[in-house]
Amino acid sequence: MRKDQQDLWLLAEPHVRDAGFDLIEVVFGREQSGAVLRLFIDKPEGSGGSVTHEDCERVSRDVSAALDVADHIPHAYQLEVSSPGLDRPLRRERDFARFVGESARIRLNDGVQGRRNFSGTLRAAKNGRVEIACDGRSYELPIDDIARANLIPDWDREFDRATSHDRVGEGELRSSEPVAGGAGASQDPESDRSPS
Repeated sequence: MRKDQQDLWLLAEPHVRDAGFDLIEVVFGREQSGAVLRLFIDKPEGSGGSVTHEDCERVSRDVSAALDVADHIPHAYQLEVSSPGLDRPLRRERDFARFVGESARIRLNDGVQGRRNFSGTLRAAKNGRVEIACDGRSYELPIDDIARANLIPDWDREFDRATSHDRVGEGELRSSEPVAGGAGASQDPESDRSPS
């Protein structure tokens, strides 16, 4: 991690943690629209649920105030706070350990055995190394040498999850829809009439 990103991580992390979230990744750089600082947050492992828009707003306010006080970024910038998404970045040993068994893509700075890019299944994460099964072999990669790592979304699982959620949702909607040929209970014309 670059020094400026490391400093921003150390500044933002306590505020993210105080809000009840884990800081997953910090990305800072210049884009066409100007300088952008992106923070990716998630709920701690085992807490359930997902990050909401309101969660991102709250963390953004807290971190923005801390950045203003620290005056760490001397020029105009845009702060963006979001959930990590399906292709979630992996940065720390505990991130890799949390997703053992999942598919990931890892790019190294220096490389291992003449190779810098790995795409496969995470097998373990311990002692500063991540093990990944890739191309019929197992590689142990030093976490300190990782330039970038992300989960690879399992689109079949996500599709199944979405369609099972839709089926449940449709059932709930149908229970309150009007019955064929008339109004539903909440829209019964007789119930809206006042007694005469």
